[in-house]
Amino acid sequence: MMMDKLQKFCVISLTQGGRHADNTVDLQEFMIMPTGAENMEQAIRMCAEVYQFLRIILKQKGLSTAVGDEGGFAPDLSDSESVLEVILEAVKKAGYEPGKDISIAIDAAASELYDEERGVYVFPGEGKMKGEEVLRDSGEMIEYYEKLAEKFPIVSIEDGLEEDDWEGWKQMTKRLGDKIQLVGDDLFVTNIKRLACGIKLGAANAILIKLNQIGTLSEALDAVEMAQKAGYRAVISHRSGESEDSFIADLAVATGAGQIKTGAPCRSDRNAKYNQLLRIHEALGELAVYENPFKENEKNC
Repeated sequence: MMMDKLQKFCVISLTQGGRHADNTVDLQEFMIMPTGAENMEQAIRMCAEVYQFLRIILKQKGLSTAVGDEGGFAPDLSDSESVLEVILEAVKKAGYEPGKDISIAIDAAASELYDEERGVYVFPGEGKMKGEEVLRDSGEMIEYYEKLAEKFPIVSIEDGLEEDDWEGWKQMTKRLGDKIQLVGDDLFVTNIKRLACGIKLGAANAILIKLNQIGTLSEALDAVEMAQKAGYRAVISHRSGESEDSFIADLAVATGAGQIKTGAPCRSDRNAKYNQLLRIHEALGELAVYENPFKENEKNC
């Protein structure tokens, strides 16, 4: 059955670090969400404009405009605040207001930073740029995100803590979950058993859905259904290694997930999904509804 809703669709990667890029940025992805867009075309245009202004700004600063796995830029910057500051500069240069027109999302991929032997998160890039080792425990990681959210218009954090730190996730959700979307990717791995555990504990408030991570469409749909029934959001996602197959765009609309994470407006493997969303939008015509998952009000396309 074709759904009659086309919800807010994109979490666009702007800069990358961690294992998805060869640079000094420790957190894996810094993304933008066009929360102030009125319709699909405007949302894509806004994100593409910010992306291109960021390219110009990075060049002017003498920083790399090479791209990572998802198409985001991979400059060497000293810490997360430096990355977020240059993104906000690009948002403003494009003529948009941070927090109103464009909001920020982060994929920390914290499991990649976690040192199990020492029980701390190691920030090697930040340490290299600062000339001293930078370590944070679970409590300090939560404080770290709280400070970033106070300074920048962050609405979503993915994999903020290590995948088996259930108690840490529980505490982070208590402290941040009422104002920030906390997405479990490595935490849940699109698995209903882990999702059920998270729901029971009150860990996270959203799940990332990766179709080929769980292996079958039916299992992915089960995870979306369980999440939505529990009041958790579902974000349909690509993988770091992608093809031009655009099925996840259809899946995002069909499930009413409201969000899709599919990389930067760069290269055909990422743009194929955005083009498919535009085709769906055109096919639905006046029936299409463009929704912001972070606001109660709905806007017609």
